[in-house]
Amino acid sequence: MTDTTAPRPYVPAFTSIYSVFDPIALPLLRLTLGVILVPHGCQKLFGWFGGAGFEKFIEIFDKIGWHPAAFWVALVALTECVGGLMLAFGFFTRFAAAAVFIFMLNAMWFTSAKGFFWGGGGMEYSLLIGMVALVFLIKGGGRFSIDHAVGREL
Repeated sequence: MTDTTAPRPYVPAFTSIYSVFDPIALPLLRLTLGVILVPHGCQKLFGWFGGAGFEKFIEIFDKIGWHPAAFWVALVALTECVGGLMLAFGFFTRFAAAAVFIFMLNAMWFTSAKGFFWGGGGMEYSLLIGMVALVFLIKGGGRFSIDHAVGREL
């Protein structure tokens, strides 16, 4: 049965392409979000990927007033690293997406004083990541996820 309310594409030849890729669009976005987050967490935890490492991030968080700094660095880094892996695999997807969304709300608040654009330290990147996390908080992991495979989700 076709959806008669859906708009017709301007280029009807693309309809079959859209149909082929439609089932993997959200899983691909979920995987991408997870893969983007994991290295950021590893930068904070281990100093990988050019990151400063745990001790340096404790100093940074302490300077910006997040006390106790070690707790907040660990929480942020684990949200990115573990939460990113959970999102990538679709495991406890809504829980991981909620954690990332809450973290990004804080990041948006913190960076909003620097404006909108990422290049100037603004909130653009945090807003995008937060809204993508919100989509998965609402929609869940979908068909291509561990949540779906085990038949359970939050």
